Amino acid sequence: MMAALPDSKPTPMMAQYLALREEAGDALLFYRMGDFFELFFEDARTAAQILDIALTTRGEHGGAPIPMCGVPVHSAEGYLARLIKAGCRVAIAEQVETPDEAKARAKREGTPSSKVLVGRAIVRLVTAGTLTEEALLEPRRANVLAALAELRGTVGIAAVDVSTGAMVLEECAADQLGAALARLSPSEVVVPEDWPHGPEEAISRPRNSFASDAGAERLKAVHGVATLDAFGDFSRAMLGAAGGLIAYLDHVGRGKLPLLLPPVARAAEAGMAMDAATRASLEILESTNGGSRAGSLIGAVDRCVTGAGSRLLAEDLSAPLLDVAQIEARLGLVQFWRDRPIERAQLREALRAIPDLGRALGRVVAGRGSPRDLGQLRDGLSEAMRLHHWLSGAPDRPALLDAVLAKLTGHGALTDWLSRALVPSPPTERGSGGFIADGYDAALDELRATSGDARRAIAAMEARYRDETGIATLKIRHNGVLGYFIEVGARYADALMAPDSGFIHRQTMAGAVRFNSLKLHEEAARIAQAGGHALAAEEAHFEELVAEVVTARHAIAATAAALARIDVAAGNAERASEADWCRPEIAEDAGLAITAGRHPVVEAALAKAGERFVANDCQLADTNRLWLIGGPNMGGKSTFLRQNALIVLLAQAGCFVPATAARIGLVDRLFSRVGAADNLARGRSTFMVEMVETAAILAQATSRSFVILDEVGRGTSTYDGLALAWAVAEAVHSKIRCRCLFATHYHELARLAETCEALSLHHVRAREWQGDLVLLHELADGPADRSYGLAVARLAGVPAPVVARAKAVLEKLEATRTATGGIAAGLGDLPLFAALAAEPAPASPEQQLAEALRDADLDALTPREALDLLYEWKRALPKTKH
Repeated sequence: MMAALPDSKPTPMMAQYLALREEAGDALLFYRMGDFFELFFEDARTAAQILDIALTTRGEHGGAPIPMCGVPVHSAEGYLARLIKAGCRVAIAEQVETPDEAKARAKREGTPSSKVLVGRAIVRLVTAGTLTEEALLEPRRANVLAALAELRGTVGIAAVDVSTGAMVLEECAADQLGAALARLSPSEVVVPEDWPHGPEEAISRPRNSFASDAGAERLKAVHGVATLDAFGDFSRAMLGAAGGLIAYLDHVGRGKLPLLLPPVARAAEAGMAMDAATRASLEILESTNGGSRAGSLIGAVDRCVTGAGSRLLAEDLSAPLLDVAQIEARLGLVQFWRDRPIERAQLREALRAIPDLGRALGRVVAGRGSPRDLGQLRDGLSEAMRLHHWLSGAPDRPALLDAVLAKLTGHGALTDWLSRALVPSPPTERGSGGFIADGYDAALDELRATSGDARRAIAAMEARYRDETGIATLKIRHNGVLGYFIEVGARYADALMAPDSGFIHRQTMAGAVRFNSLKLHEEAARIAQAGGHALAAEEAHFEELVAEVVTARHAIAATAAALARIDVAAGNAERASEADWCRPEIAEDAGLAITAGRHPVVEAALAKAGERFVANDCQLADTNRLWLIGGPNMGGKSTFLRQNALIVLLAQAGCFVPATAARIGLVDRLFSRVGAADNLARGRSTFMVEMVETAAILAQATSRSFVILDEVGRGTSTYDGLALAWAVAEAVHSKIRCRCLFATHYHELARLAETCEALSLHHVRAREWQGDLVLLHELADGPADRSYGLAVARLAGVPAPVVARAKAVLEKLEATRTATGGIAAGLGDLPLFAALAAEPAPASPEQQLAEALRDADLDALTPREALDLLYEWKRALPKTKH
């Protein structure tokens, strides 16, 4: 929130600013002043620091200078992008009347025209979740706004990508909200005020905005329908969230709603469930190192040539399917393009040239469109129809291709209209005109001709005045203040100052004098009138074209979605061809059979370095559904775990997978407990994070789930860790009975194979050769013979004396463990520990008390003796400060 402003009588402009500042709330206020957006007070300090621009002052308020900074209107989008990225919200205050309108208002109000101030109002709030501008959005990343509403323990979620209008409604249990938000990855979340369960950074809005009946009415009003039955079956929690979402969009748009497509109901069981920890661990959409696409699954898989295709692929990977028929439909379309490399190359070249139809449509419907956006819709829809004609003749088309092809046509009349109306390359700004094609409007052509003739007449007038005056340097110029004027050097001015010269003095400059004439005034008026009428005519045509696009918005959006689906399939086929990925077989059973599987991200990184990835098999069934995997660190255990999880995810997303062959039994929930870090913000240690994630797995996994666990119990003492790992493995095997890969360094867990019939032992192979450790990255049957921890430490650069000392300790431990008193028995015989034992530390008072209590014969004490003894012990204890 902005800091309190000084209390004093403000100027009219400052009074206007302060009123808008209060209305803006916690948003920075961009206050339009001519060609600049200016910020004052704390807003200026905040923006100047984020944008690294000069902080200055303008005037005073309350006796103190007013901090001020500003950015040019023409380049404001770049500055807005940086402010939004920094977590700010920005209110845009524009002029809402012209100076002439302001003077007319002053006359009506009886205010002197000299004191009138042009009216300004906040026309829009720019927030992270409501961006539509091309310059503010990442082409390959969706920008989701979500609203939440709770009803009797169930949370309704309304999510929309405002840039394309795609809207989804769903609901989940309150304890599953984190997983749902992790899947959606919203840029902004809106919740009812005083609701304690939303994300910390959520925007709070009035509770009455989230009423379910109001939400239903808002949806019906937006789509112009009397009932929502045609859109799907929506719960009251979903409708409440939708109401809150639309109310927020109306608030930030100041009454102007963006494109909102009909809502789609998403069932909670429609996709594979993954919690936030699993998504982070598997690095699906962004890597844990810097949060970028580089190093993530989508970074290794994405071969789409359009931004819309990349956004749809991210959606596919975020919500893998559970319906075999839908998965097979996607795989069939990938297979179709995999088998046709020449046609695939031609298709991808055509797709690469198609503009982002969804986002161009979003800008037009939101009222922020430009002639260029209309041109993009014209070109994109025309190319979509061409693709329809081409692909409709392809033999052996899969059913999904026929379904998407049907959405590529039906825009003939609109594209013909746009082609006739627009110039080939329309500009991004419409204020200067020039985007309506010649021949489209005869009256507009005449106005342009008039304007052009007048300009030629002015050029002829300039030549005639030179001849008449004999001043060869005389020029006719134009600026925004004087309009057209005649300019001569100061030494020639006297001749034109004569009363009978026909010239009227306008302005004296250093070295030049400016004049007007009656004929020049007449020509200038003719130019201004024709130019103004031409601009008005073009603006009217623009609004007419926009209205036609808005009418066809649903069909255009369907075409954009169809093009994205084709791009995803062709991109997946391209990726599969590059590295010989296979089409997975999808089954209803609970098996998992992967032959020569590879990790897509690691394999790509090794390929860049010229190295080969070592592939490994994974065969899980009812008789061996739990694999216990040992072996050295850096041997490839974690990579093996993750690669199989990613192969399952890719398969159910409808992608080919990095393996020679793969048969995937449907997985309802995917869990990954691989690696952890301290969460200092929530006061959680590494071990605490590990236990929270493990608890979630044990509580939520089913027999159809796939779980990967890496080094459970390593963050605590050896005995505690071993006990926890043992108990977790037993629970996964005997209670949950799901498919699981369990990597560990606890060799003792191998004994579980004696009692757990579906557990099998495996290890990653390694060899020591002439004192060096050779990691083979191959998986083999049977338990690991040892962990090679000292060899790995030596590889990591641990000093040789430390490694040698560790080896001596290890030999002593291995010689004296178990029967002699446990893992630490015998350490006192080593020199270091023997020296410590020779000089025992003095016992503390508490230890002495414990020893006295242990030695006391309680049965022999009388009540009085016992009381005396208690007083004695109490006196012996140190006094504590309270």
